[in-house]
Amino acid sequence: MYNGFFAGDHTTHFYALGGPDFVCGPDAPAAERNILGVIAKVGLDAGKKVIAQRARGQRIIEIIGGKKIHPVTALPGGMSKRITKEEQQEMVGIGKEMVEFAKFTIKVFNDIVLANKTYVDMILSDMYTHKTYNMGLVDANNKVNFYDGLVRVTGPDGAEHARYAPKDYLDYVAEHVEPYGYLKYPFLKKIGWKGFVDGKESGVYKASPLSRLNVSDGMAAPLAQAEYERFYETLTGDRSGKIPVHSTLATHWARVVELVFACEAVMIQAQDEEITSDHILDPPTGIVGEGVGIVEAPRGTLTHHYKTDENGIITEANLIVGTTNNNAAISMSIKKAAQGLITKGREITDGALNRIEMAFRAYDPCFGCATHSLPGQMPMEVIVHDAESGAIVQTAKRN
Repeated sequence: MYNGFFAGDHTTHFYALGGPDFVCGPDAPAAERNILGVIAKVGLDAGKKVIAQRARGQRIIEIIGGKKIHPVTALPGGMSKRITKEEQQEMVGIGKEMVEFAKFTIKVFNDIVLANKTYVDMILSDMYTHKTYNMGLVDANNKVNFYDGLVRVTGPDGAEHARYAPKDYLDYVAEHVEPYGYLKYPFLKKIGWKGFVDGKESGVYKASPLSRLNVSDGMAAPLAQAEYERFYETLTGDRSGKIPVHSTLATHWARVVELVFACEAVMIQAQDEEITSDHILDPPTGIVGEGVGIVEAPRGTLTHHYKTDENGIITEANLIVGTTNNNAAISMSIKKAAQGLITKGREITDGALNRIEMAFRAYDPCFGCATHSLPGQMPMEVIVHDAESGAIVQTAKRN
């Protein structure tokens, strides 16, 4: 179910949210830089394939979770409904269709992004590069895992900094607060908060699709593994993944690799006869009182920490969601992109504003989740001051 969700979510971001920057071009008019512009570029049949893929992911969730949105079958200790043989066969068929869509997406990425030298140069440019630590869940073989395993943190050089179980997260992660916002800035506790700076001496880390690839030794499915190796060979010259990729815009490619893996995982796991077992629930026999759970959300590592009273009623809760993990890196990415694009005498065009947005759009941020606020809009305003007098010389805004 979780892989079905991942496959649908990554499809949405690649084709509708992040993809227009590459498929339509970063300087395309805003009216064209959307899913309709993508369909116009890649064809109506491609648009139908994207819609069908979204439906597949929701159908997987519906079969297992009872509802397409906000599934209801999960219980403490297991599930409330079993999977029938007929449902299993339907999911096997869906998984096979998902893998074909994954292959189609690889071709789209190859033909439109990798074949365009301007895009590749932009991805690898210093303006979109940050050498921070990386965080993500891995299995016992150091392969990417969305749902279970240990949290692994590696440094800018790729060396392991930490590996911990969810219950131990407070030994490794702390949260910095700035007076101007509600969203916190998590950092690696054993290094400390050194401000919004890169490097091994800074406790700033990223938790994103790119981070998950950087902390892993590969993917636990053959097609995704081949794409993982091609990703690293293209960007670092070493297909093993031992050399981390620090290009923010490469997160889009990493998301495609994960999309391939999620599709393969649905197909592989749906064929496991154990999922039709009647043994679906082991109810808890008492109140534990405290628990920590960690999974990978599509946009980053998701930590939930709860304490309860003797009746199981929550008394304390701490959540570090995907966007919160990336908050410091997002701020740094916006600043570096703006500094690279805004120079003396240069007019701030809509294309320039969009390239600044690309610096944080790669993270697929959800500021509503992270700040518990839903303003309903995302205005961005750039104010350029004279370096000497401080006087405002230019402003530009997008709403």
